[in-house]
Amino acid sequence: MPFVTVHMWPGRSQETKKAIIKGITEALQQAAGIPPEATQVVLIEVPQEHWGIGGQPASERQAAAPRAQ
Repeated sequence: MPFVTVHMWPGRSQETKKAIIKGITEALQQAAGIPPEATQVVLIEVPQEHWGIGGQPASERQAAAPRAQ
């Protein structure tokens, strides 16, 4: 039984979270023949101030970086 953990920043809609869970489940089914009911997916939302990139909190780094469109 696969157990997939996804760490991501908060802010995505419930629709997007459902799509992520569905997409991961479907990918495992297609790639490895794992039945959907055997897959568990956990989404863990980590605030940007608790996430470090290059020695800086992502919240500070993101504030300084231009946003991709």
